This record gives sequence, structure tokens and C-alpha cells, in this order.
Amino acid sequence: MDTSKTSTDTKTRQLGRSGLTVSALGMGCMGLSYGYGPGLDRTAGVQLIRQAVERGVTLFDTAEAYGALNEEMVGEALAPVREQVAIATKFGFRDGNTSAGMDSRPERIRAVVETSLRRLRTDRIDLLYQHRVDPQVPMEDVAGAVKELIAAGKVRHFGLSEAGVESIRRAHAVQPVTALQSEYSLWWREPEQTVLPVLEDLGIGFVPFSPLGKGFLTGAMSATTEFATDDFRNVVPRFSSQARQVNQALIDALTAIARGKGITLAQVALAWLLARKPWIVPIPGTTKLHRLEENLAAAKVELDAGDQQQIADALGRIAIEGARYPAALAGRVGR
Repeated sequence: MDTSKTSTDTKTRQLGRSGLTVSALGMGCMGLSYGYGPGLDRTAGVQLIRQAVERGVTLFDTAEAYGALNEEMVGEALAPVREQVAIATKFGFRDGNTSAGMDSRPERIRAVVETSLRRLRTDRIDLLYQHRVDPQVPMEDVAGAVKELIAAGKVRHFGLSEAGVESIRRAHAVQPVTALQSEYSLWWREPEQTVLPVLEDLGIGFVPFSPLGKGFLTGAMSATTEFATDDFRNVVPRFSSQARQVNQALIDALTAIARGKGITLAQVALAWLLARKPWIVPIPGTTKLHRLEENLAAAKVELDAGDQQQIADALGRIAIEGARYPAALAGRVGR
């Protein structure tokens, strides 16, 4: 593969005080084969990941729960450039099934890691996340298991996903946490309230998933947009037709800002996140090369104080309609 574009001019960031340095924008790989309706076949998924590498991306995010194909695509795509990239994956769901509940028992963590290493064609996982906090397993046991895997050389860094402040502190006391991965975007700002200050205090990086609001912040959908039958957004209250109609007010406000800067809505959303903190690394996902290139161009966008105030004013006057998760899933986050 052509790695000539892996470039020296690609902007990089360090996740907290961990020493793990990655591209300012990573790539969320979930949607390549899971969660958003028909994804890409294996060949196309591998090709898109390699195109991301050629354009300077060095952080790639997958998970056991996204299915064997997802981790295998990441592993196949990155094998030729393994030393140039960081691979993140996750454990934490029973049998890797998101509908089966949690399972972060130490023996399960060890088994998942062995399977992921095989699928990813590698001898170590750069960043291993607990996908969701398991209320049945003490966080100290989870962090201790990962600490042992780090000592064994099978994992380099420990991460948490959608964890609350108490869980973050308890984990960090046993094994320093490199990154928290949670949803954060222009239309979901809850992490600002309690989580971001703790991350800053402890020197933990932040990896926002769904930085484009699961596609809504691109402006590419409307109240009449229909999703595939197996698309997760069908059960998300924020994506009901009524909610999308109300939330169009945010798109209208951001469109004015984007036009003023000569950039796209997606670039406004990503540049806004990058401007929040220097240790924030969003991981937008896509199945399309032109969207990948559009997203990566956001790393070169500079939002000045006036731009940021204009965005803040818009956010202050617009109320977002709809919960981000259905009730059955809401209890899994922030624990």
C-alpha cells in the first residue's frame, strides 16, 4: 500500500499525559460493518482503512462487540503498517453481544484479548477499553486485569468508555487510564459538566465517539430520512422524525457558520471539538472516501474566538429534542 501520504505534516495529539501520540482525528471503524445498516464488504472496508492511513490517520477504533469481521478488517488493513498506527479495541459485553449484558470478569477480559489479538493480526493492543462499566465486577478487578496484560506486553494502554467520574477515579488508582471514550459533540455536551474536569486533573485523554451526532451534524439527513431496518438510529429517540424536525434548528445555525468560514457542517463540528482541549481526539466514522477526506480536513480548520462565540450563542438558544439512547440502554452509561 502507498504510505507516502502518512505524512510529516499530519497534526498529532497526545492522549493526556500517557505518551500515546496519535493523529488529531482517528477513525471509528464500527460503521464499516455494524450498527448503521449495510456496511462495506471486507475488501472495501480494508481499502477504506488503508486510504485513511495514506491520509495520515494513526488511531483506529474497533471492538469485540462490533463482530469478528470488524476486528479482522482492521487487522488485515493495518498489518503492513502496524508500527505506524495505534489500534484500539474493547471488551465488556457478555459473549461480545451488546444485548446480552455486561461481562468484565478478569478471566473474560483475558479471553477477549487473546481473540482480539488473533483477529487483529498483532501481538499487542495499543489501547484496550472497557466498553461499558460492569456493575457486577469491581473496577479495581477490571483495572488489575488490564494492568497484568500490560505487564505481559499484550496491551499498551488502558481506556474506559462511557464511565462516570467515580469509576474513572477508581480505575486510575489501580492502572493509569490513558483515555476515556464517550459520546461528545455539538448536540451532546454532558461530558463538560463533570467528566472533562476530572480528565484534565488526572491527565487522561478524551476520545469522542459520534462526534458528528451519528450523522445528523453533517446536514445530510432531514425529518423524512429513512434508515435501514437494522440501523441503530431507528430506536434512538433523538432520531425520531419529530425530533429531527425540531433539531433542524441546530443545523440551520451551523450552516450559517459553515458558509461564513467556507467549510462544511462536519468540519465545523469536528473543528469545534478539536478546539475544546488539546488532548481531545475525535473518531468520526464513515464508509465513504469523500467523507473521510472531508472529516480529515477539519484538522486544518481554525475557529477563532468570534467563531466559537457564534457557536456558543447558537447552542445557548437551541434546545435539542430527544434522548440520545432508548431507556433500556440509558442505564449503561455514566456509571
